[in-house]
Amino acid sequence: MTAYMDHKNLANESIDETRARQIADGVHRVLDGIAAAEQASGRAVGEVRLLAATKTRDVGEIMAAIDAGVRMIGENRPQEVEVKAAGLARLCARRGFALGADALARDAVADASDAGTDLPDPLAPLPFHLIGQLQSNKINKVLPAVTAIESVDSLDLAAKIARRAVTHGVSVGVLLEVNESGEESKSGCDPAAAHDLACAIAQLDGVRLEGLMTIGAHVDDEATIRRGFAHLRATRDAVLASGEPGTADCRELSMGMTGDMAIAIDEGSTIVRVGTAIFGPRAFI
Repeated sequence: MTAYMDHKNLANESIDETRARQIADGVHRVLDGIAAAEQASGRAVGEVRLLAATKTRDVGEIMAAIDAGVRMIGENRPQEVEVKAAGLARLCARRGFALGADALARDAVADASDAGTDLPDPLAPLPFHLIGQLQSNKINKVLPAVTAIESVDSLDLAAKIARRAVTHGVSVGVLLEVNESGEESKSGCDPAAAHDLACAIAQLDGVRLEGLMTIGAHVDDEATIRRGFAHLRATRDAVLASGEPGTADCRELSMGMTGDMAIAIDEGSTIVRVGTAIFGPRAFI
């Protein structure tokens, strides 16, 4: 368990109106920023989806973001998925959303029905991603709760996820993480190996190759940041064009965060991962 989880109850479901309003304002600013970036880059409004990065945020804070218009969430740590998943699924079901994998969503629907809640049929899907590093011994903490794992950086990890998914009777989406910046502090596969690795992962039973992910270079030079995003897009396009088995759904480009979101959108991002601009600075690391 990470240290901050000893000091904050991440399963907490209640927040005050002031905090909920702060989060809603953050969501609206980010959605407006995405729309402006889409327009500036000549893309249709709605092409880019917002993923709220919810590391260190409790269930109540996350639900405030969902109530404000967030339709995809992402956790960095498997421990947080484990703590929050059941509460989030239950509260989402009461609002007409199926969070995460089908098995968890079914439990949430049953709970909401027992509570006498009127539910639309079927529930609208609300994707739940793991966006942080995943050690193989933590796979069971995120399956079957999450719908996609964005931090797959090797065939070995993908194969282990695939075997566990088959055991759980689910198919989980995966995005290949590519270290486009070459920074040693970042995870991800070598960009030169990404195409062949993506094609190999796509052939595994139990996983669906949905796209590629990267973290932008941590530099002030826009050209360097842009170059990494452009290369990821070119790799995605090459994987799609390959016609290899299992690659037809490799369409997502998860790239761009609070500081480089507009550049990523201009370079073709389909998912931007934003936390601080929604929730404010983290109280814990």
